[in-house]
Amino acid sequence: MDDRIEVASSPCGGGEAEFGFPRMLPEIAALVLAGGEGRRMGGGKQARLLGSRCLLDYAIASATRHGGPVAIGVRDPAQAPPGMEFVIDSERAEGPLAGLVAGLAWAERSGALFLLTVPCDAPFLPGDLAVRLLDRLRQTGAMVALPMSAGRLHPSCGLWRIDALMHTAAYIATGRTSLHGFTELVGLAVEDWGAPERDPFFNVNTLEDLAIAKGWLTQPHLE
Repeated sequence: MDDRIEVASSPCGGGEAEFGFPRMLPEIAALVLAGGEGRRMGGGKQARLLGSRCLLDYAIASATRHGGPVAIGVRDPAQAPPGMEFVIDSERAEGPLAGLVAGLAWAERSGALFLLTVPCDAPFLPGDLAVRLLDRLRQTGAMVALPMSAGRLHPSCGLWRIDALMHTAAYIATGRTSLHGFTELVGLAVEDWGAPERDPFFNVNTLEDLAIAKGWLTQPHLE
């Protein structure tokens, strides 16, 4: 399969989602990847507070804004918040790939055409993430669309066609576990957010990262 990367650039100016009017996309199921242990910050990453909300709350808000089904991807049911549908990571894979495999199967059962994955540690994700990735998929016919910022791809924020599920067994059989490697196998398109001063795909992996994120909350004008 052609694994060339297609890249589109566009300004960071707000679209309809940025101004509080998200486009409804019920054909997209959304999975919050929350199965990690957060060891680099001493554990309990998803429950860490950023302002008045925990990191997981930011991810759930990103996942629910377009009206499709939403679930939390976890290794253990105890990691899921009360009242939320959850999906247990696949035992056939490891790391984020395990969450993706289980999420694609769940999304297919839900009748969705696409699966959006968002990590639990990226509190500043753009409001038009799903819209722009969906537009890229439709423009290119690729199997997955990934965002890029500052020249870096973000595989945990992908929008996947449900058909990608049929390729997971072959990839797992190779012994590889990275999401990036799987995108190369199935073919991807890239949507470029440029290099804003405040990266919307910033990951909170350490206590130092959390301190940076708290500082950004006091600078809402920073772009």
